[in-house]
Amino acid sequence: MASLNPSSAYPLEISVEDARRLLAEQPGDVLLIDVREPFEYETARIAGAQLVPMRQIPEHVGTLPKDKHLLIHCHHGGRSLRVTQYLRAQGYEAVTNVAGGIHAWSERIDPAVPTY
Repeated sequence: MASLNPSSAYPLEISVEDARRLLAEQPGDVLLIDVREPFEYETARIAGAQLVPMRQIPEHVGTLPKDKHLLIHCHHGGRSLRVTQYLRAQGYEAVTNVAGGIHAWSERIDPAVPTY
């Protein structure tokens, strides 16, 4: 993988359609992080997403890869936006919020993912 570009190359937010495209086109370079609670993850999840609940993000700073583009998602996009901003403040340049979260994913990408 080529070295990562400055954070300006990584938008603060992207649509679920753009997230799906990035995950399909760059599977080794993009990591989907689910910051919801475990009970939410058990209710509905996106295949391949890594669960790291929002409250555990501070203890994972330093263990999340900086050589991948991190796509952060939650239920509707509020918690994941806060996590995205937090990780950027901690020096993660390639981190982007998935606007609309798993709810938008279910509505627009994969209706087999339950809504709640």
